[in-house]
Amino acid sequence: MYAVISTEDIQLPVGSVVRLLGTWQDYCQLKDSRGNSNLPRIKFCNGEILLMNPLPKHGREAHLLARIVESLLEYQNRNYEAFTPITMELPEEGGIEPDYCFYIDHWQSVVGQDRIDWRNSPPPDLVIEVDVTSYTAVADYLPYKVPEVWLFRKTGLQIYGLVRDSYQEQSFSRYFPNLELPTLVDQVLQTALVQGMGVAIQQFRKTLSLINLNVINSEEP
Repeated sequence: MYAVISTEDIQLPVGSVVRLLGTWQDYCQLKDSRGNSNLPRIKFCNGEILLMNPLPKHGREAHLLARIVESLLEYQNRNYEAFTPITMELPEEGGIEPDYCFYIDHWQSVVGQDRIDWRNSPPPDLVIEVDVTSYTAVADYLPYKVPEVWLFRKTGLQIYGLVRDSYQEQSFSRYFPNLELPTLVDQVLQTALVQGMGVAIQQFRKTLSLINLNVINSEEP
């Protein structure tokens, strides 16, 4: 299958990434040409437009990571808002479509809202990106000041925290500071590949219960 890219139609082979020089107006026209679909994924940054048609593996891993975050927040008894698909845009500056974004500390700022003003509203507290095709760059989220970005690649989960004006890789998440998330995520993923996502999440929740029990026992005199 050949790539077809125009303001009337976009067709990309599955798993492909296309880079084009273009303006903000070009980006908006291509984005609108998708109609009611959110595929292919499109982003705009520094005068460049990137289009990506994800593999099924991409969606499966993104959904699994989101389920892990949801389980962790429920384990902490914390409220949240989550969005997917969603387009984050700063007109003339950038546009990006994360796999998932979570509002944790600032969930009240977006609860019940149908639209988000990205220039004036708080950014998502956590963004999840799966990078199967070298489409994603953590620095894409700098204009939005997202506090934490999870980037999942073949090598596993990488956690990036916003430190002043750049992202730095972190060993722990600011939202789940007591957990070795890369190890836990890898365990869940391996279980899902063999036994399915439902079983993997069930076992992960049991693991969280055991972690909680061990913490309680360690605090007993």
